[in-house]
Amino acid sequence: MDDLFERFELAVDGIARLGRYPHVDRHQAWLDRLRVNLPELSVFERLRPEPELGYLSQPAAGIVAGGAPLGDDAGGIAAIARECRATPERAVEPAQAALAAALQHENLNAFITLADPAALDTAAAAAARRLHDGASMPLMGVPVAVKDLMQVAGFPQTNGPGGPKPAPATQDAAAVARLRDAGALVIGMTNLHEFAYGITSENPHHGWVVNPRRPGHTPGGSSGGSAAAVAAGIVRIAIGTDTAGSIRLPASCCGVVGFKPTFDAVPRDGAQSLGTSLDHVGPIAASVADAALMYSVMAGQPARTASRAPLAGLRVGVPNNYFFDPLADDVARAVRAALDRMRDDGAKLVPIDLPGVEHSAAMQFVTLCSEATDLHWKRLTERPETLGADVRVRLEIGQFLPATWYVRAQRGRAVLAAMFAAAMREVDVLVTPTLRIEPPRSGAGAARIGGRDVPLHTAVTALTMPFNLTGMPALTLPCGVGDNGLPIGVQIAGRRGDDWRVLNVAARLEDLLNTTP
Repeated sequence: MDDLFERFELAVDGIARLGRYPHVDRHQAWLDRLRVNLPELSVFERLRPEPELGYLSQPAAGIVAGGAPLGDDAGGIAAIARECRATPERAVEPAQAALAAALQHENLNAFITLADPAALDTAAAAAARRLHDGASMPLMGVPVAVKDLMQVAGFPQTNGPGGPKPAPATQDAAAVARLRDAGALVIGMTNLHEFAYGITSENPHHGWVVNPRRPGHTPGGSSGGSAAAVAAGIVRIAIGTDTAGSIRLPASCCGVVGFKPTFDAVPRDGAQSLGTSLDHVGPIAASVADAALMYSVMAGQPARTASRAPLAGLRVGVPNNYFFDPLADDVARAVRAALDRMRDDGAKLVPIDLPGVEHSAAMQFVTLCSEATDLHWKRLTERPETLGADVRVRLEIGQFLPATWYVRAQRGRAVLAAMFAAAMREVDVLVTPTLRIEPPRSGAGAARIGGRDVPLHTAVTALTMPFNLTGMPALTLPCGVGDNGLPIGVQIAGRRGDDWRVLNVAARLEDLLNTTP
């Protein structure tokens, strides 16, 4: 690795000049960041998967039908919507209460922009008219928070960096439009790690998002504001985006549910991209049932929720490699206890090998850095002062990664996807930890696992990013608390297109974990 670093030392200034990057005084910052990521970069010195496997260019998987119809006994957001349909003249009240709660919890820095109360009244009245005209309105009056990475008509879309707020958007992102058409009321735009390029939501322009479960510990990122708003009880549902884990990580850190669907199951139209081949849109919610209903609407499916059928006969893959080593002891205990509950409910636990998954971090790093730098080059070169230090340097170093490495990463993703597809023929779902550790302290740069220091990005994103690389659906739900009383999440992943199986299994596990033995 020392030799690789020496080559970067010799090359970075020349490459920056070749690309006409105007801020070549940043030499030392680039080298410092490249040294942090040397373990990932060194993989590309030897990663040469079989070229005949090509690129990860499969069409979006068709979503297998599933879930359960909404019954009259459904709780959560289904109950809110049912009450609002019964008294449409009062449909604005849940959103008004959510807005008041957001103002009460300003210290969380969960929101960048909040709704105008008059605009909420107007939106609720429009929903009532559609209900009167015969629309089903499965989310009538349900308050929702939206990550400030998406277009929402009437709200500025900042994407998280500094500078003046842009003019309010004139149209909704596709997923937001579907929620609003179903009667949901947007109460605000949530704070985030700027451009979704980070795992802490420590935003230098709009304030660090505070974890409602334990201030002083990270809420996770990049959708930290969305997860904090749900965890604080301001709303029951919020939209997040996920490029390396940015739905599941904050959901796990804040002790709520986060679901990353199959790639492009929920349209990304109107969402700011970070890594175009890695980005996903999905729900963060107070329960699996809420996440399932929200997902069905955003995906353009009939409104449904998750089934809670027993797990008898379900084949649960438990990886032998990578996912459980290294792992903090309290995380291991909580996840193993969740697996025991699944086995006691009739599931069969199947040990499974996942060869090559250890290269995920390298492939993720090169893919994301390359795509993100290209997407944000104009701001990076013309307005770098509007970027936080961490995001700026991540965007800068993308220019130094060889094109051959990007090609190898895409071929490597094809290998990884083929490996997971083969493994999933033997099992129905995979169950893993979501993070290797409890939520770390805010501002931390490393975590200690098994007596050794591990870079924070390795400890936090290592277990979520494989499912961004492959486009597989993956969900996190709380499975207990660690030694310090902080939330621990368990992750359930499935085949591409098998979103409803993941949701159904998660709903059952949620019941099992909430049942006192």
